[in-house]
Amino acid sequence: MAPRSAACPSPPPPQSPDSRREGAAGRLARSVPRCGIAPPMRTWTPMLRRLPLLLALVLPIAACGGSLWDGQQESLSPTLRQQTADSSPESLFAAGMEALNAEQYPRAVQLFDIVEREHPYSAFATNAKLMSAYGEYMRNRYTEAIGALDRFIQLHPAHRDIAYAYYLRALSLYEQINDTQRDQTTTEQAMAALQDVANRFPNTPYARDARLKMDLGRDHLAGHEMVVGRFYQNRRLYVAAIGRFRRVVEEYQTTNHVPEALHRLTEIYLALGLTEEARRTASVLGHNFPGSEWYQDSYALLVDGPNAGTERPGWWQRNIGSIF
Repeated sequence: MAPRSAACPSPPPPQSPDSRREGAAGRLARSVPRCGIAPPMRTWTPMLRRLPLLLALVLPIAACGGSLWDGQQESLSPTLRQQTADSSPESLFAAGMEALNAEQYPRAVQLFDIVEREHPYSAFATNAKLMSAYGEYMRNRYTEAIGALDRFIQLHPAHRDIAYAYYLRALSLYEQINDTQRDQTTTEQAMAALQDVANRFPNTPYARDARLKMDLGRDHLAGHEMVVGRFYQNRRLYVAAIGRFRRVVEEYQTTNHVPEALHRLTEIYLALGLTEEARRTASVLGHNFPGSEWYQDSYALLVDGPNAGTERPGWWQRNIGSIF
């Protein structure tokens, strides 16, 4: 909901602040667990019930040479392919799941890749593609995970776990979001991918988590606009700064950066001699955020003049009298 304009252009006196002023722009207000939602298990649940028997079939493969399962190994060696050539896709998939549960992600990815490459027409090959992508995601190899998920989505658009594939792809982009002072292309791509999840699968847990992460992404993008806007303001490039701050107010209305953006606009309008515009902006700030310290600063500027904020003593000077 957009900040509403107050009926009177003159701002009312500020109320007592009920919360601390936000610090540097770009800090996320909340945090979300990294992994989000675990991959669905229903597709291979019947097979997992026979996991002890299947692992008994796979153990001789692992015993042939520990170096073949080295967690740092990135490619499938010809020897490894040869030793797993006689293993069933079912047993290899079970071993991959066991490796995932043990957080041995490189080994799990190798096993799932063997299933996909050596048994492409088996019932386990499709699920192996998805679980291999999950293993890459857990290794923070986001480019590889996104590539695998793109192939999975293209080849299996009607798969029963397609919603999770879209969600995991969005997570792989979301976790690459940079800080607010850098280019935000990845943030915008992550927001688009999260929105795609919410639109395609609106009644799923994936959509609910995607919407939460979109709120955090919007806060991040708003923080970036504030960083750039302050940069322009400090160099007296007021037209460019106004564009950045107005974008925060108009496009990121639910973020905690709006009060500061309105205050910065008030500062700039006063610097340009646009007193009435400054009063209207401060009125919007006071009407929507009456307890904000940003509004206290804007009110002081309008009452005491543009230099009130710079002449006001700091925290130490304000409190030293109460100590002595």
